[in-house]
Amino acid sequence: MTALPVKPPIPSEQALLFVHEVQSRLTLVSLEQHEYLETIRRSSELGFTSGRIYDALLLRAAAKCEAQIIYTWNLKHFRALAPELSSIIRTP
Repeated sequence: MTALPVKPPIPSEQALLFVHEVQSRLTLVSLEQHEYLETIRRSSELGFTSGRIYDALLLRAAAKCEAQIIYTWNLKHFRALAPELSSIIRTP
């Protein structure tokens, strides 16, 4: 959040408050070491870098917890990363 291209930038203290607020409403989903490695390997084989690898990890966690809906403003990238989840990927 602190790197979003918004003005004014979001201070780290505000980002932390937001994370705490989200944490109080949602369940934390952790990936196991092999899930991280497999997801990063698959992403690199597909030529993905940077933020797309992070998105792939988010999608892996969503699949792991059997999320009913995945919200993103970046439908194209998310659906390309996880075509098997396309039916539940939506904009907010």
